[in-house]
Amino acid sequence: MKTSHIAAIALLTTLFSATAGNASALGLSNTSADFGTQATAQTASRTIVIDAGTKYVRVENGETVQFAVNGQTFAFTFNTVVGETSFELSRIAPEGLAVPQVRVFVLPNPLYQG
Repeated sequence: MKTSHIAAIALLTTLFSATAGNASALGLSNTSADFGTQATAQTASRTIVIDAGTKYVRVENGETVQFAVNGQTFAFTFNTVVGETSFELSRIAPEGLAVPQVRVFVLPNPLYQG
């Protein structure tokens, strides 16, 4: 009886470890890599100014956008796994940059639709 409990615990531990390791692939992590990558300002197709009145922004999957926030800028290339998603802008902002509560809506790119 003890052997079956030990085997079950070992199996659960293995499954948990595998799932935790694949959290990013499953979209469960909390990193900006889930939404794309940091980019340079020169590659941005447009600039979105974020101020106190900004509640949300819309971008297209595959688009590179520069954000201007409180006198600082950063650029990001959106590359999400799903067609349309939304998240807080603070999740992709560089560390140390105070970003107001702004929701980013990533719309499907028409070039990739069948």
